[in-house]
Amino acid sequence: MDEPDTEPPLVVVPGADPSARQLCFAWGPAEVLVCETLFGRAGTGDGAPSSSRVFVVRRDQDIYIHTLRKLFNESHGIFMGLQRSEEELAGKSRKAQLVQVSKNYRSVIRACMEDMHQAAVSTRDPALQGQYSTQVSILSAMELIWNLCEILFVEAATAGPLLLRLLDWVRLHVCDVDSMVREVLSSESPSKHKLFWNVVDVFVLQGRMDEARHLLSKEASANPASMNMYKILDDLMKKMPVPSLGNTQTLTELELKWQHWHEECQRYLQDGTFASNPHMESICKILLGDEDAILEKKELMTTWYHFLVTRLLYSHPTVKPMELRFYAQSSMDLFLGGESSPEPLDMILMAAFEFEMHQVIKECSIVLSNWWFVAHLTDLLDHCKLLQSHNLYFGSNMREFLLLEYASGLFSHHSLWQLGVDYLDHCPEFGRVYLELHIERIPLSTEQKALKVLRICEQRQMHEQVRSICKIMAMKALRNNRLGSALSWSIRAKDAAFATLISDRFLKDYCEKGCFSDLDLIDNLGPSMLLSDRLTFLGKYREFHRLYGEKRFAEAARLLLTLMTAHIAPCSFWMTLLTDALPLLEQKEVIFSAEQTYELMRCLEDLTAGNPDKQKFQDDDVETTKVEMLRLALARNLARVIVKEGTVEGS
Repeated sequence: MDEPDTEPPLVVVPGADPSARQLCFAWGPAEVLVCETLFGRAGTGDGAPSSSRVFVVRRDQDIYIHTLRKLFNESHGIFMGLQRSEEELAGKSRKAQLVQVSKNYRSVIRACMEDMHQAAVSTRDPALQGQYSTQVSILSAMELIWNLCEILFVEAATAGPLLLRLLDWVRLHVCDVDSMVREVLSSESPSKHKLFWNVVDVFVLQGRMDEARHLLSKEASANPASMNMYKILDDLMKKMPVPSLGNTQTLTELELKWQHWHEECQRYLQDGTFASNPHMESICKILLGDEDAILEKKELMTTWYHFLVTRLLYSHPTVKPMELRFYAQSSMDLFLGGESSPEPLDMILMAAFEFEMHQVIKECSIVLSNWWFVAHLTDLLDHCKLLQSHNLYFGSNMREFLLLEYASGLFSHHSLWQLGVDYLDHCPEFGRVYLELHIERIPLSTEQKALKVLRICEQRQMHEQVRSICKIMAMKALRNNRLGSALSWSIRAKDAAFATLISDRFLKDYCEKGCFSDLDLIDNLGPSMLLSDRLTFLGKYREFHRLYGEKRFAEAARLLLTLMTAHIAPCSFWMTLLTDALPLLEQKEVIFSAEQTYELMRCLEDLTAGNPDKQKFQDDDVETTKVEMLRLALARNLARVIVKEGTVEGS
């Protein structure tokens, strides 16, 4: 491969001095170039301490421009509608629906361009005005290119209708004409206005014959001497054969009519009918397709592609699509005349006229400031079944490659990332992988945002990402001492270890405060409490308190004893459980049976005898007092039970 003639453009980092300081870079997530610049190095002579600054250079800055939000949001809806309707697009209606989709995209571009123009007019900040004006120019170029691609590729206009579409294209995108027309028509005497003949010429150059004839009638009224010439020219313009969209005549019939009309124009010009009026003579030459006469109006056309369409209108109205490349190249050469080299926009339009779709996409990817245009245009062309021969260029599907790039840019924005999810959903080969990677990088700044991300992952059965998000949010909640939220996230993550940790925190808080927080959550654990033994204990222990509060003492006693004998309670919590038994032991009615009382005695002895800190346990007056109270209460309860059970047996 030949080496490029010019060096690649450099990224200029503000404040960086490569000659005196170190620069390094690394690719970060979401197409971000992170540049580190070291300032105040030893030997610089400034005596400043060594420090470093980090510059973040984003590749796709357009997604951060607020006024472009409409472009991204509304085009997303069009894109999704196109994907959903793919199965419905069939038969004759397929092309019409695809053309309508293309027009919808263009209407969004134009609406965004008008908003940007209004923003430029209303702001007083010169820097913002410059930014808005630049965006207006970019959006205008985008619509120009898209419209041409719509005519040539999506609609695939045939000879005859093709010229009509190209005329509409030129009329839509040459906006300077309208202001000039308004100025002339608003004057007291339009025919004497200095721009009168310029307006007539523009109408003729754009094939707007009715408007040109209307203006010429004003000239004839103001100058009776030119009435005869006017009638002849008016008749020629009126009779000019043009293609029709209704297919009422064949191309052969149109060519014959056009040839006869052309010969009639030639005859009047050779007879010198318009010799006394240079303006009308020039118009007649334009009608004959005289390239020199058309080029004399170069300033009125402003672009080579306007010249191309005018030239086709008056010299080859039945041009076929595959003939466009020859006329386009020669028109560019004639119009520019070596005075200036083609701009990037010119090369893109030329590639379109040459039906090089891949080249159009490639050039647009290089020139335009974001991936929006190429991603959506390529998707539309792919639905038109036009890109199959180009798919291997990128090593994979071109449509998917560009959609992945566009979606990756969206993921770097704090709110547009949600649009990126839908684009990745429609990338069958790598979309899932990209989504998993990007989801992990979304900052979970709030619970609401975390729930949005979680819902997206759950809908797509991304189990690893679901667990990761829940763990992150559980840890955040735990650090903020929001135990209920932390427990809820850990249950959602099905993380038994973390649920055990948080359950221990709940129990610790209970021991310190004497009450539970987040009762609603604990009361409604349901089957989730089976996630871990500690969580099960927490749920059951809360149930014990509920039964006790409802004065269902027998059920509460059975549950409390079960919690101790099942060994799911932490050893550190045994004393609390035994202490909870005291009020039940002191009830007037005997609650614990003899067998249950013996079990409680055994648990108490196991606690005091098997405690590793036995000496410390004995030295603690409070704990010693609790133990003595429990032994006394258990002994008294046993005596009461024996008397009660003996009395029952004796009777």
